[in-house]
Amino acid sequence: MAGPLDGVRVLDLTTNVMGPYASLQLGDLGADVWKIEPPAGDTIRNVGPARHPGMSANFLHLNRNKRSLALDLKNPAGIEALLRMISTADVLMHSMRPTAMARLGLTYESAKLRNPRIIYCGMYGFGQDGPYADRPAYDDLIQAGVGLPVLQSRKTGEPENVATPLADRAVGLAAGTAVTAALYRRSITGVGQEVQVPMFETFAQFVLGDHLYGYTFDPPIGDWGYARTMDPGRRPYPTSDGGYIAVNLYIDKHWNSFFAVSGHPELAADPRFTDIHSRAEHLGILYEFLSEVFPTKTTAQWMRLLTDADIPSIRMHTPATLLDDPHMKAVGFFVDEEHPSEGPVRTMGIPQRWSADAPELRYPAPRLGEHSLALLSEAGFDGAEIGELVDSGAVSAAEGAAR
Repeated sequence: MAGPLDGVRVLDLTTNVMGPYASLQLGDLGADVWKIEPPAGDTIRNVGPARHPGMSANFLHLNRNKRSLALDLKNPAGIEALLRMISTADVLMHSMRPTAMARLGLTYESAKLRNPRIIYCGMYGFGQDGPYADRPAYDDLIQAGVGLPVLQSRKTGEPENVATPLADRAVGLAAGTAVTAALYRRSITGVGQEVQVPMFETFAQFVLGDHLYGYTFDPPIGDWGYARTMDPGRRPYPTSDGGYIAVNLYIDKHWNSFFAVSGHPELAADPRFTDIHSRAEHLGILYEFLSEVFPTKTTAQWMRLLTDADIPSIRMHTPATLLDDPHMKAVGFFVDEEHPSEGPVRTMGIPQRWSADAPELRYPAPRLGEHSLALLSEAGFDGAEIGELVDSGAVSAAEGAAR
């Protein structure tokens, strides 16, 4: 089966991480995603190691289950071709600033004239009703703008971003959800709509659900910041053989079981640790205890003890050692495939399991313009029209691209 979104055509004008991660969700669920790229290609094509220019590791992971059409939107013929494609599409997604889309004549109003059923999703840096509306936005800026680095500083001492483009990916997930919801609504009303997904506000909601904390109330009841998650002691702990283990000791049962397996059952009766409220007041002491007790055994010894006692725990991996994790192997998370141009590559399967309409990996990440000619044909352009677009420079195709 092709997936639950089989039959949905998506015109994806997004680049970098946030937008392509959003359209990746749709493509993995079966949508036919047309990746509309500028003649130079998506900038993420050149981020990370690569066997060939424009086919980096980061690009490969963000752009499977998509087909590439290289279209020059600075060329009037390119704009007209895109507007014509909108008439047969279900979704148009972009991550350009609204003023740029207006200059191109690609506003929601112009798209709606071509296709009243279109779901038009704009992923902006900031909501369009505020003073930041037309500012550029990137993951690093949005992490800082919502306060994530200062939350990290309570663990590390200095403000720092987390080591993954978390804002890009969290907002990308939100955009994919919003588009899917809009498609469902259209199935009831028959009418499309515009969906705006602002990075700043969407990621603020993501972070502040934990960290508004005392400022949830007016006047505030205590400080901002979820203290347990910011404590420097909340981290993986080194073991005697150089490994690390992460544990999540939270409820009474977890702590009492851990006190027993660690050889300190008497701590279960210590009034500082008998319930969640008492432990919250003495977290620093407990984290210090963990940092002292874990180096007394090997990683394997601890994992046997913790697993047998049903204590939430896992050994810490690196991206390299995760490849050999027995659970990941058993569920087939990593997939080895032969990419048509890049040779043997390792990708990740679709994590969810479906009892019906199961999605699948249909297309590897495309070369720039690999499907330009075929997609134009599918959109209703005849051979002469396609030739004119290529000759005008509005469309470019990869070498050997099939019609």
